[in-house]
Amino acid sequence: MNSVEPRDIDAHPIAWRETGPGDGEVVLFLHGLGGSRTAWGPQLFALGAKGFRCAAWDMPGYGASAKPSAPLTFELLTDAVAVWINALGIDEAHVVGLSFGGMVAQHVALRHPPVVRSLALIGTSSAFGFDGVTTADAWVEQRLRPLREGATPATIAEGVLRSVMGPDVDNSVVADAVSAMARITPEGLAGAVRCLVTHDARDELHRISAPTLVMVGEHDLETPPSYAAHLAAAIPGARFEVIPGVGHIANLEAPDAVNEMLIKFFAA
Repeated sequence: MNSVEPRDIDAHPIAWRETGPGDGEVVLFLHGLGGSRTAWGPQLFALGAKGFRCAAWDMPGYGASAKPSAPLTFELLTDAVAVWINALGIDEAHVVGLSFGGMVAQHVALRHPPVVRSLALIGTSSAFGFDGVTTADAWVEQRLRPLREGATPATIAEGVLRSVMGPDVDNSVVADAVSAMARITPEGLAGAVRCLVTHDARDELHRISAPTLVMVGEHDLETPPSYAAHLAAAIPGARFEVIPGVGHIANLEAPDAVNEMLIKFFAA
């Protein structure tokens, strides 16, 4: 089998998609609220071809991973990453997180620092409600109401994803993102929504010791460049990059730029 041909490992409790040689430096990919393991296709291919062992998980309750035994929390998610790392048979990895996955990655670096070789945060923030206006109750209600009324992640995916992507996004990119979101169950999405609003790492970011890269799309309206700049300033020694012309799902909207930044960062 070609090393960049995706291999799906439907293990318990964590399922994942993998590419690259088994002896390469390991890169873990943590998807966003509306993603799953298939949302990292361009990165799995490009970095796998460069000799990295790439693994993208289905978060607990998402895709083929087991439902969590308790309500989703960042503590539960970070411990699940540690269990997954053990299943991969490794001691440390480069950890890449997009949006909600970037929030999880921050908590992994804080709760399990020895496993994080480096940290790459894409389109994320240091806390929910960083704008000082958005309230948790209103944000959760806006996202759970359609599910209560019978919608599913698959039926709302295109509208949700187009609303957060850049103005010039290609239809094929939207289709790939929609396919990844369609793998989520309503229950899995609802649990993640309730968890997301509890994120606040602002008082702890100074403790992150892993080399860190913070990236954000120029037109990201969900977690705008000002949020990313604050995040980068709070993490000692972090690098900050703005990706021109794209929105919140930068890894799919500008895969070549993101891949190049990741490969250079890991090499450094």
